Amino acid sequence: MRFIPLVMTGVLLAGTMLSGSAAADSHDKPSKITRRTPMNQVLKRKDVSTEQSWKLEDLFPNQQAWDQEYQHVKDALKKVAAFHGKLKDPAAIKQCFELEDSISLQMERLYVYANMKHHEDTAEPTYQALSDKAKKLSVESGEALSFISPEILSLSDEQLNKLVGDPELTFYKRTLEEMIREKQHILSKQEEALLAQVGNLSQAPGTIFSMLNNADLKFPKVKDEQGEEVELTHGRYIQFLESRNRDVRKNAFQAMYDTYAKNKNTIGATLAANITKNIFYAKVRKYPSALEKSLFSDNIDKEVYTNLIDTIHESLPLMHRYMALRKKLLKVDELHMYDLFAPLVDEYKMDITYDQAKATVKDSLKPLGQNYLQILQEGFDNRWIDVYENEGKRNGAYSWGAFGTHPYVLLNHKDNLNSMFTLTHEMGHAIHSYLSDANQPYRYAQYTIFLAEVASTLNEALLMDYMLKKSTDPKEKMYLLTYYMDQFRTTVFRQTMFAEFEKITHERTEKGESLTPQDLSKIYYDLNLKYYGKDMVVDQDIEMEWARIPHFYNSFYVYKYATGFSAATSFAKQILEEGQPAVDRYLGFLKSGGSDYSINILKRAGVDMSSPEPIKQAMEVFKGLLQQMEQLAQ
Repeated sequence: MRFIPLVMTGVLLAGTMLSGSAAADSHDKPSKITRRTPMNQVLKRKDVSTEQSWKLEDLFPNQQAWDQEYQHVKDALKKVAAFHGKLKDPAAIKQCFELEDSISLQMERLYVYANMKHHEDTAEPTYQALSDKAKKLSVESGEALSFISPEILSLSDEQLNKLVGDPELTFYKRTLEEMIREKQHILSKQEEALLAQVGNLSQAPGTIFSMLNNADLKFPKVKDEQGEEVELTHGRYIQFLESRNRDVRKNAFQAMYDTYAKNKNTIGATLAANITKNIFYAKVRKYPSALEKSLFSDNIDKEVYTNLIDTIHESLPLMHRYMALRKKLLKVDELHMYDLFAPLVDEYKMDITYDQAKATVKDSLKPLGQNYLQILQEGFDNRWIDVYENEGKRNGAYSWGAFGTHPYVLLNHKDNLNSMFTLTHEMGHAIHSYLSDANQPYRYAQYTIFLAEVASTLNEALLMDYMLKKSTDPKEKMYLLTYYMDQFRTTVFRQTMFAEFEKITHERTEKGESLTPQDLSKIYYDLNLKYYGKDMVVDQDIEMEWARIPHFYNSFYVYKYATGFSAATSFAKQILEEGQPAVDRYLGFLKSGGSDYSINILKRAGVDMSSPEPIKQAMEVFKGLLQQMEQLAQ
């Protein structure tokens, strides 16, 4: 059962969300309700102007239409049982796949609509209930359709190969081939049933960490810039690290990691249990390692992962140069870990209204051609975007939608640079979905998470290139360069360091070596020494940072941030240097959806992630930005 993921803004700064913006041309009209209300006044949902809200009527015109489709799914699920024991015959398999697609598409529409209505005002009980109703039906649908793959895979290899070549199943050839590829890792019916029963146990490490990290850990109070004592929280931590007052940064840093150090045995045992779980599933399903199991679903070779780490190692001198420049610009005798987010430019603020953000983004995306800009404008003109914060609205930003209608974007726009980048980021996701859906059938339209961050980050790269070329104010240019350099630092270097930490800890456990909290801390501390270089004082407190990273419970995921950013940087470089041929290849990528394996789709478009070249190209861009900063700092 296909289900479209909610594509959220990537986490680039530790604990902060990368933002984006979109473009509008000069004849856009101002909204009825402008954002000139005081900062402490947040509109109620009923007071939000129509023009600044998304048009969910394009999914369902009213509640009655949603209810009717809900009943259609309930009725269709009753037809599924008729296929049990029949999935040997090509005609039966084709009919079953067609029914699966029909149910999945309708379920997707129901689920997306109900949850987006809920996200408009999470306190509204009507849509709390509708969201819950959709989730329950989704579980029911998944359970009803779950027999399809196991039943088909119970056939002999000879029977499966005949099905792949059967003319009646030509459309589903890729589905069947993927089933065959996975067959070697599918266990007997009894073993699969047993693994399914212990599935909830496998979630325990992540659940325990989440409860400890989000509910039970209590941080001390620290003094803010005004000297007032404020309780330290996850959300406030980065705000403290961005303070211009060094004592504020240092005290927050030490308070954060002292708290984790006091819980290192519990958190260490929890992370070790998660690693042991990963290795258990890899062994049971006959994979060579936990890493290779994690890469299998995307058909990614292990070398993609190791190439990333090796290439970033070669580029660490550039990172060390950036740290030396940070030290110089901050005018400190020693650069400490708590100085990484300190602002490098004296008070500088960019006020950018939503309409200005749209216009700027549209101008920045002109290299992608008129067709791309027309889709972008369609999104602006036809209410794809829910723009501003209101009481009860879900925070953050995302792109979402359902096949057969246009995508949607949720924002909580503020008039600043970060929000402009959020808009272009999310519209990158949206246009990727729009072109994939327009050019692929439902079953093969959804792109993988491995590809998801490419289109969004490409838009950001073009926006940054446009703004840097247009800037004439040295202070503004340094501000922009710092913003972009820190995206490289946190998305490529830092996420690769995380990926290396995961690789080391899993390999040590697979060899039967110990993984105590002290071991985890030493591995992590040594990696920081390697990545930040001699101009950074790697404070001992940082050895506990591994204990606060939730991504480590979604193992071997973080490398996708770095590869996606590198692929997008490579695309941007090609587009800006080659022009139309590169644009055509890139648009072909956007139209490909999930019609092939991710590596193949990228390779056809001109980015070969099986080689280190795209990462090297990204590092060349990083080097160029660094040189610009060094010149401005002279």
